[in-house]
Amino acid sequence: MRPHEDTTGTLSSRAAGHISPAGRPWTMLTLATLGFAVNFWAWALLSPLGPRFKETLALSSFEQSLLVAVPVVVGSLGRIPVGALTDRFGGRVMFPLVSAATIVPVLYLGLAGHSSLIALLIGGFFLGIGGTAFAVGVPFVNRWFPPERRGMAIGVFGVGMGGTAISALTTVKLVDAHGMANPFLITAAALAVYAVLAAVLLRDAPGRTVPTEPLGRRLAVIARLSVTWQASALYAVAFGGYVAFSVYLPTYLKTGYGLGQADAANRMAGFVLLAVAMRPVGGWLSDRMGSVRVLAGSLAVVVVGAAVQAATPPLAPVGTIAFLAMAAALGAGSGATFALVALLAPANKVGSVTGVVGAAGGLGGFIPPLVMGVIYSASGSYAIGLLLLALVSAAALAFTVTRVRRAAASEGTSP
Repeated sequence: MRPHEDTTGTLSSRAAGHISPAGRPWTMLTLATLGFAVNFWAWALLSPLGPRFKETLALSSFEQSLLVAVPVVVGSLGRIPVGALTDRFGGRVMFPLVSAATIVPVLYLGLAGHSSLIALLIGGFFLGIGGTAFAVGVPFVNRWFPPERRGMAIGVFGVGMGGTAISALTTVKLVDAHGMANPFLITAAALAVYAVLAAVLLRDAPGRTVPTEPLGRRLAVIARLSVTWQASALYAVAFGGYVAFSVYLPTYLKTGYGLGQADAANRMAGFVLLAVAMRPVGGWLSDRMGSVRVLAGSLAVVVVGAAVQAATPPLAPVGTIAFLAMAAALGAGSGATFALVALLAPANKVGSVTGVVGAAGGLGGFIPPLVMGVIYSASGSYAIGLLLLALVSAAALAFTVTRVRRAAASEGTSP
């Protein structure tokens, strides 16, 4: 063991106090998942309020779509440098830093930044910082668990996606009851508490290797890894589909089915919660059946669900079943994608790979709301957008059972 590994382990033992070595990975996983949830709660604050801002600020469908999509794209692209920084400085430093930085745009939006579209876009841009927490948590958790348990562990971490459900369930109700600033103030307080908690309790895994090469060189290296681009393509569909629905579903249900704002937000929360619950299931199944099989099954379900929903069936029961099936499949597919990354990416580059893959997933969620807004403005229907989702998912399915399966087999990993 190298000297710095022994020192790190000793520091971790002293800091963790009474926590046994066997229990420490689960403690760190719990803290990381909590941080992911709080930051995603903040990241998703604008989505439930999209219909309200459309009415009060007289926004077009495209402007509303742009408003809810800006935090997504910023949070996605920001994952690339944040993932690389996590490889360098560790989650112990980056989790408190990202959480504290997110407080600023949250307070701005709640107190002053909701009076115009420009102000909202500025606040939404910096709100994207919260979305980068994902690229901190995956490499942090990955290093605490052995390879045969990483799929399950990273899947459990993915439950933090449920922060978007917290936003969906509470934001509109808090605004109606106490005014626009209330949900933003509460979220800022939660971020501040977590930033302090993380700074005090989080510890990086013993033996963490710290890369020494410059950031640009590290990114160039991971750009040459096949797993980077294979996982990016799959995550753009799986997690991108989840993000797109989580930010646009309230608008879709309100416009396409005439639901009230609160009802639409509650149904979106149900979609999110099921996707969140299925993410650790996807990781767990990947540890036992292989990531490729789980991904293939998940994508097949999305193809069918999107094709059915393109016909705009009655919401009860056909539309509800189609959306819930897609939620379960997108959640499981997201978990399976990072189980694949955890197995195939070099240990000291997981953060950098995660940053690129996470960015692809977020960008996959940025484009569909804009496309849906443009298509609906032009045609008065969402059918074309849903058919495009079915076609893209079918292409991803074909890619999974050919190129990705061969790559997994060549690495000696069960497909």
